[in-house]
Amino acid sequence: LDEADRMFDMGFLPDIRRIIKLLPKVRQNLFFSATMPDDIRKLADEVLVDPTTVQVDIIAPAKTVSHALYPVTQGLKTPLLLSMLDQMDTDRVLIFTRTKRRARNLATTLQGKRYRVTALQGNMSQPARQAAMDGFRSGKFQILVATDIAARGIDVAEISHVINFDMPDTVDAYTHRIGRTGRAQATGDAFTFAEPDDAPMIREIEKVLKMELEQRRLDGFNYSGFVPEIVVKPLRTQNSRPERPAPQRRSSATATQGNGGARRSSGNGQRTANGHKVTAAAGESNGNGDKSRRRWRPQRRRPTPTR
Repeated sequence: LDEADRMFDMGFLPDIRRIIKLLPKVRQNLFFSATMPDDIRKLADEVLVDPTTVQVDIIAPAKTVSHALYPVTQGLKTPLLLSMLDQMDTDRVLIFTRTKRRARNLATTLQGKRYRVTALQGNMSQPARQAAMDGFRSGKFQILVATDIAARGIDVAEISHVINFDMPDTVDAYTHRIGRTGRAQATGDAFTFAEPDDAPMIREIEKVLKMELEQRRLDGFNYSGFVPEIVVKPLRTQNSRPERPAPQRRSSATATQGNGGARRSSGNGQRTANGHKVTAAAGESNGNGDKSRRRWRPQRRRPTPTR
């Protein structure tokens, strides 16, 4: 089962169960996936018996990739993209959207602006997918709009820009998206359109990259009153940890014991709830001129003699 995480995540588990019932009981199951979140792994355990996991190291984004955030609202994303494309070299650009419908609509909009663009999404037939990929590789199409599912396995050299039209759902998805640029020591740019609600995901991405993402404002673009800035909790370094306040020592002159924090008298003869007599030894001399530390000493109640 290839792309196992996406097969389960998209709701194909019932279909997989029906297929498994038709397979021989003695068989070998192989799962292949770029990511395997814990919740998807639990579903995989339903069809695996004592599996052996082979996992490669986490692939870090190439250091030749430049990361940048463009804060924007949902309604301004398409105008911002059009303005951005007008200001950049669009030789080979890969744009990611979250849904198939948005990929189709965005590709249609770009085609109306005279861009050579094609879409790659899950509803396409295999011949149509192959034609789109071949056209993007050959330069027939300068822009490819794709979803995460459809873009699995894309291997196209010299992609100059990756634009996240929608924020990816996971950090792994972000890593795999931008991994399409900056290959073979070539430089690349990864631009992400970020909405204010994307701040938690931005924080997670920054933790993996171990760097804060630069927030940019596109020159000459009309933001219609929107302030292009997203407040993200800064990364905490070892030197920036706040110092913990020193614990306050209890004064030897006061004691609080179930009385709402009020100061308690040090007079003798008081009794606690269990009937023990409480004496206070505050300020008593020990014969050397020093005063002993105040302490509460419960004394056992003498039994009443019986006749």
